[in-house]
Amino acid sequence: MTSAGPSGSDDVIIEVRDLKKVFGTQTVLDGLTMDIHRGETLVVMGGSGCGKSTFLRMLIGSFPPTEGTISMLGHRIDQLDEAGMNEVRSNFGILFQSGALFQSMTLAENVALPLEEHTDLDRNIIDIQVKIKLELVGLREHADKLPAQISGGMKKRAGLARALALDPKILFYDEPSAGLDPVTSAEIDQLIIDLTKKLGVTSVVVTHEMDSAFTIADRMVMLDKGRVLKIDTRDAFDAIRTVADDATEGMSVDDLLIRQFLRGDPIGPITQRRAETNYADDLLNTADPQITRSPAVQATRRSG
Repeated sequence: MTSAGPSGSDDVIIEVRDLKKVFGTQTVLDGLTMDIHRGETLVVMGGSGCGKSTFLRMLIGSFPPTEGTISMLGHRIDQLDEAGMNEVRSNFGILFQSGALFQSMTLAENVALPLEEHTDLDRNIIDIQVKIKLELVGLREHADKLPAQISGGMKKRAGLARALALDPKILFYDEPSAGLDPVTSAEIDQLIIDLTKKLGVTSVVVTHEMDSAFTIADRMVMLDKGRVLKIDTRDAFDAIRTVADDATEGMSVDDLLIRQFLRGDPIGPITQRRAETNYADDLLNTADPQITRSPAVQATRRSG
């Protein structure tokens, strides 16, 4: 695994150390360590259930760590109370997977909401800011439309305009290309690249869309079962992705797993690991006699 980088560097905007998250008896994140640098686009990827969405929620303060630390913009957010966390939140924006627009509000009203809630700006200044943000995402002419009147891609762009409302230093994206056609997805990718260059923001993008990931990333991090398999440049991941089938001998298990994920191959360590689960034992509950399972809902109907 590539080094997370020098701790305390002025270039580091988010520092994660030995991060662990446990829900009940399930460990979702297991010792994540990484640095996220100012002005870069870091793509977080991995299969379903690898912990990437939990990691994102911990970065935005929705979940507290079970163990480990998260520092953002010089603040230990794992130690902040709600008031302190809200102050940090004013420095980042979030593009949710669905856009998460308020359906009864126009696009302009959606974008204006953070400014109305978190600033004392005059109404005229807010209106100007809204137009600027909608222009950045190409939606100024659609300001008076409701979310139900626009396409899925336009909803994503409107959500991004709202995320930009407070001029954040960091943008978090949750599956920005999910559910979009290839052309619209490419437009969103280009928008992310353009905004990063124009505004100098740091972008953290959670995605499993590989075409998008390799288009927008400066660096990439691959998660698997709650641990970091690799964090490195886009070129380093591309070198693994392009290894020919007859040249894989000698590659580590982690690199082979990464290669299979990046290529979407049907055969490899990921599918082999799934196949090793003994279905018969699981079905008959004999894999571990110490584990007892009870139904989530107890039957109330009496027999007979």
